[in-house]
Amino acid sequence: MSDDNFYVIGDEKDLYEKRKKIFPKKVSGTFNTLRVLSVWLLLGLYYVLPWVTWNDQQAVLFDLPARKFQIFGLTYWPQDFIYLAMLLIIAALALFFFTAVAGRLWCGYACPQTVWTEAFIWMERLVEGDRNKQVKLEKEPWSFRKVRLRATKHLLWIVFALFTGFTFVGYFTPIKELTDSLQTLSFSGWEWFWILFYSFATWGNAGMLREQVCIYMCPYARFQSAMFDKDTLIIAYDEKRGEQRGGRKKDMSKEEYQAEGLGDCIDCMQCVHVCPTGIDIRDGLQYECIACAACIDACDDVMEKMGYEKNLIRYTSENHDAGGKLRLLRPKTIGYGIALLAITTLFILSIWFRTPLELDIIKDRNRLYVTNSEGFIVNIYKLRILNKDQVGHTYTINVSGNENLIYQGPKQVSLPSEGIREVPVRVALDPYYLKDSSFEVNFTLQAVDSESIKVVQDAKFIGPVQRKRRR
Repeated sequence: MSDDNFYVIGDEKDLYEKRKKIFPKKVSGTFNTLRVLSVWLLLGLYYVLPWVTWNDQQAVLFDLPARKFQIFGLTYWPQDFIYLAMLLIIAALALFFFTAVAGRLWCGYACPQTVWTEAFIWMERLVEGDRNKQVKLEKEPWSFRKVRLRATKHLLWIVFALFTGFTFVGYFTPIKELTDSLQTLSFSGWEWFWILFYSFATWGNAGMLREQVCIYMCPYARFQSAMFDKDTLIIAYDEKRGEQRGGRKKDMSKEEYQAEGLGDCIDCMQCVHVCPTGIDIRDGLQYECIACAACIDACDDVMEKMGYEKNLIRYTSENHDAGGKLRLLRPKTIGYGIALLAITTLFILSIWFRTPLELDIIKDRNRLYVTNSEGFIVNIYKLRILNKDQVGHTYTINVSGNENLIYQGPKQVSLPSEGIREVPVRVALDPYYLKDSSFEVNFTLQAVDSESIKVVQDAKFIGPVQRKRRR
């Protein structure tokens, strides 16, 4: 066999097989309802959130030029990077937990690729009809009707994608300012780039590539097996009950078709026709399966029409399928759940008790200390104060650590909302009270109008080396 042509033995399948376009059939049922609700909820949040105001400001705004994030009345700065780290940890633990419990729930119900693809498929069906009409249109030669339908579909896709890109930029540029710029198309260069880039990515991924993103581009499909075990819920076909497959008359009794060696599967192919990735779930668990459960809804509908018991395709686990118990709670899931609950609780508490005030103390590095005309040892500091609150405050400044310290600087400082100010101060001490060459001092910043807004920061007071006296 030559190196230029590789084939799978038996199937005679070319390694570089051309993509076969998939036309998923419309389905109804419990899981489809849940998926539609998820799509509406997530898309609704995405498109509506930039327009929500909080204290006369955009509720969610990632102001990169000003290096601050505004989220429902709270302002986060680069110093608050710990919250982003905690969010990423929560997201990772949630992914591990839900995958260990029920497989690829994220892929089937909440992944942006799935959500936007559902929206694009809905527009495609609106223009071209359901699966049978789409397949027929695909096979038709090019005509005015075919061009009109395809052009209408892509026009809807492009408009929707442009709105998606516009909304995306609205999270980084105030959406009202962006809307004013839209009227004259006076976007900045970066705004033009990101609107067009995100629109093109949405149109390409959700409209053109679709299942290829899940199968070839997404890494989650490849490493999900590391989080699966024999008790993980998966979508599976009941082979013992379903085989042998075959057609039969609707009024045929169970005893009659079983006598002919047939199982409950009538081989209608509906589970394949509704699958967004085009797989046959009856061939077993495959990495292409995104756990959308469309095949369950389709099969249950067929079983109901035939008068058979439902759940020929159902959620199960490898152990349960082999006759064991269905165990959702087990050491792995309990561990993930406890860790997720702990870090989420810690995150909420840290946000709840977050002080909207930042104090950084920078000691003069040119001179460790100086001696003034009175013989006092003086340390020079620069207090960098950041007001993270949405309103202005006046703060008092106090220093402690030695009752004989003399603070030389402003007693109060006022900052507007989100204001930053650097305040140079001096702290003096009579060398008579200096027992060590250095000791810790505490700077306390307290808002005059709020007892809860208070921050204490430590610093070092440095003096000359104390030599021991000889006896």
